[in-house]
Amino acid sequence: MKSWLHPEFKLNGKSFVSVDILRRYAHNLSKKGIGDEIAIGNFIYEWLNDKDFIQVKTSGSTGTPKQIDLKKEQVFNSASATVNYFNLKEGTKALLCLSSEYIAGKMMLVRAMTAGWDLYTTSPEKKPLEISDEVFDFAAMVPYQVFHSLSDFHKVKKLIVGGGAVSWDLEEKLQGLNTEVFATYGMTETISHIAVRPLNGPERSPIFVALPEISFLQTEAGCLQISAPAIADDFVTTNDVVELVSPTSFKFLGRIDNVINTGGIKVHPELIEGKLSPHLKLPFFIASEENAALGEQIVLIVESEQQLPLEDFSKIFEFLSSYERPKRILSTPHFAYTETAKIKRGEVLRKLFGH
Repeated sequence: MKSWLHPEFKLNGKSFVSVDILRRYAHNLSKKGIGDEIAIGNFIYEWLNDKDFIQVKTSGSTGTPKQIDLKKEQVFNSASATVNYFNLKEGTKALLCLSSEYIAGKMMLVRAMTAGWDLYTTSPEKKPLEISDEVFDFAAMVPYQVFHSLSDFHKVKKLIVGGGAVSWDLEEKLQGLNTEVFATYGMTETISHIAVRPLNGPERSPIFVALPEISFLQTEAGCLQISAPAIADDFVTTNDVVELVSPTSFKFLGRIDNVINTGGIKVHPELIEGKLSPHLKLPFFIASEENAALGEQIVLIVESEQQLPLEDFSKIFEFLSSYERPKRILSTPHFAYTETAKIKRGEVLRKLFGH
């Protein structure tokens, strides 16, 4: 059995002189831990077993969650790519504040175990930095956590953000921070992220750039195809429509299954959402409904106890072109969310439209 453990790895300040000791510690954590400690223990134990793969589940934001197998060799290659890209060497003090039930949390553990990091863990709550006085070299968060941690980022030197789109408003709030912040692009099938873009500082850019040994193509429909020989046996074809800038960089436009054809004009809801996000403070997303004249008309879905009149949004909609402006506003008291805080758009729409 190949050893997937760096001898300098530490977990919450504790060192482990052998694989067997860490395995026993993980087994005990999985049985007696609290909250996410159980998932952490389970995954470390799985990582150190004699199988050549791990099992992970998708988030379920665009469909039914499913379980897939990932080869440990490819998982290791993905972890190494991140470690090398961000120069996160042995002894890096890192924070795990994502659920270890999913790929993002698991990959933080793999990076730490294989690169010899000093890893600290906390519950995947909305303010993970609040109770800690430590200063971390590296952390990973979802946008929801970033939004609630803005006053605590003096405790983090370098941060990656994934698991959902970073709104224009949130990106603006990151300007002026000393923390280097990067948005990531990836999915369970690509073993976490395969591209990053700087969200603040002089390198800030709307363009995602590939990690080493990864390149991109496009389908005829404009969807991104990923070539990553070290982490995937075949091309990974996504449902994400992109503007391909080069073979190793792209601009994300939106998901092809979300595209709205209104009066013959194809509109990406994600681009409209980006324009509205600085001006709307309640959870929302853009969708469509049938319309006799247009085929589909754009609607704004908001999480609200009250039905909101369209005229209340006239000033906000001035930031949109005529074909982007919602023709109706639909309210629902509670959105459905995945465990990783992504809106389940399909479930919300089925509740509203009944199909």
